[in-house]
Amino acid sequence: MQLSEKDPADSQESDLVKKKSYIKAFYNESWERRHGHPTDPDTLTLLWSVTVSIFAIGGLVGTLMVKLIGRVLGRKYTLLVNNGFAISAALLMACSLQAGTFEMLIVGRFIMGVDGGIALSALPMYLSEISPKEIRGSLGQVTAIFICVGVFTGQVLGLPELLGKESTWPYLFGVIAVPAVVQLVSLPFLPESPRYLLLEKHDQVAAEQAFRTFLGKEDVSRELEEVLAERRVQRNVRLVSVLELLTSPFVRWQVGTVVITMACYQLCGLNAIWFYTNSIFGKAGIPPEKTPYITLSTGGIEILAAVFSGLVIERLGRRPLLIGGFGLMTLFFGILTATLTLQDHAPWVPYLSIVCILAIIASFCSGPGGIPFILTGEFFQQSQRPAAFIVAGTVNWLSNFAVGLLFPFIQKSLDTYCFLVFAAICLTGAVYFYFVLPETKNRTYAEISQAFAKRNKAFPPEEKIDLAVTDDKMIGNPEPDSSTLDSYVKNGVV
Repeated sequence: MQLSEKDPADSQESDLVKKKSYIKAFYNESWERRHGHPTDPDTLTLLWSVTVSIFAIGGLVGTLMVKLIGRVLGRKYTLLVNNGFAISAALLMACSLQAGTFEMLIVGRFIMGVDGGIALSALPMYLSEISPKEIRGSLGQVTAIFICVGVFTGQVLGLPELLGKESTWPYLFGVIAVPAVVQLVSLPFLPESPRYLLLEKHDQVAAEQAFRTFLGKEDVSRELEEVLAERRVQRNVRLVSVLELLTSPFVRWQVGTVVITMACYQLCGLNAIWFYTNSIFGKAGIPPEKTPYITLSTGGIEILAAVFSGLVIERLGRRPLLIGGFGLMTLFFGILTATLTLQDHAPWVPYLSIVCILAIIASFCSGPGGIPFILTGEFFQQSQRPAAFIVAGTVNWLSNFAVGLLFPFIQKSLDTYCFLVFAAICLTGAVYFYFVLPETKNRTYAEISQAFAKRNKAFPPEEKIDLAVTDDKMIGNPEPDSSTLDSYVKNGVV
């Protein structure tokens, strides 16, 4: 639904790094024009650091805004309004060079971060709620696929023959407005989330029509009954706050798993790969002027791996892709450390380093690159979901900020051995998911919640009721009708 304005570690960041020399020259010229002398190196470094890091700060602000905006506008209109941030940011950054004001670029980066923070919470939530359980993973993976498409589009447009020149680099940021305009034109024709309409707005007629539109069939009684059952047991449940979610004993393992998943998503070292890409290509004998074209292979690998994940996720499940992705990243980070350390010992070693880089990117995009957002939508009930995405988004953006802040020091201290740190993080994540993460494919939200309930050792009233009903089905007892279920809720009987 949105193309290139989604994730701070992707097209925005890679474009910014590639145009670093142009942007620093622009900052220096603007400063000299105002003050009559060039900026000193420390001030220039500070301005560059602010430009890079303010994206993550904006993302955190956007994440914290999602619950408030979503409660008033819903999922669909939150995404529509969010395009205003993208278009505003694109105009500011595209016009910064002509205006001679570097502050416009910095403010644009912040607003773009706000847009990314809102999009990375509202969009997975929307996709999770409109998807039948049979294709929920595949549809959720669309987010990762289009992030990869955005990265590749940025790489292509950043070539010297297109917008990768000193006079046109601001327009590369301005391209962000294109997918935003596309969404503004197309999204109004799609319905609101039926779960949001039924559980939060209590509009059954609109929810039923939304189901018909999304599923393309007239008989939506099964899907409607699944949501109605959730509404019957949560009729008096309001949207929980972040503090209530964090302190609830009923979701402690879900929250912990989401936190670890999002932390591993950002701290796994993919961003650090770009730091070494150009030098590795140079060691392999690739001329610097050809490097941008070779870099296109990384974007192509990302798209292929993400599409592969979307095609097999409903067959293999979330667990194998997530555990396997982090496990393979651990392996290839170890090999990459060895090849970088020994790259001057044989002419073929840099080529092996390039293979490792592509393998790490493919491993990430085939599982860890998209599944964390799918799991956040699947782990929680409707009343908990907005707060859960705030927690997940906060961890995501703070981890992204930490990587940008700490990696230069880690790289300076450990040099090529810095990838062992990321290998350890990937290994830790893989081991945790192996022992803790349940498979969620083709399961209802209630069934996923029950899978965690045994580990939480705490059953909320609605889950006890669902579990009792499930047990009745398993032993052949008839399912209680809605009036009986309602009396269970009122009397607290299990």
